[in-house]
Amino acid sequence: MDSEQLAQMVARILQDRKGVRPVILNLEGLTIVADYFVIVSAPSSRRVKALADAVEEQLKEHGVRVHHREGYKLGRWILLDYGPVVVNVFHEEERSFYNLERLWGDAKMETFEDVTGPHTSESIEPNSS
Repeated sequence: MDSEQLAQMVARILQDRKGVRPVILNLEGLTIVADYFVIVSAPSSRRVKALADAVEEQLKEHGVRVHHREGYKLGRWILLDYGPVVVNVFHEEERSFYNLERLWGDAKMETFEDVTGPHTSESIEPNSS
């Protein structure tokens, strides 16, 4: 599975689990940190942890294991490092504060297939409150 397929799979998992505004940022050529960031949020720390757990469990079933995980204890911003794909699961307040979509504004927002059909994440406005 290449990094784009992995990012797509993560976005679908997060969409299926009712994550809020999942987006894929294509960072290729912008940084050596990762090829893709997948960003999502949830309204509570409990839901943040549940989303992170779902990603880890389902990817593990496909033989993909997380290299590093941070922030799980507090459940405000959980980072799951899969090498070329970094998953950022935010509490809604932290997502608004850190605003990675704006910070990485040069990154292309990718299209992914969600449960309702084709979805262009570019049409989603980041929460600016």
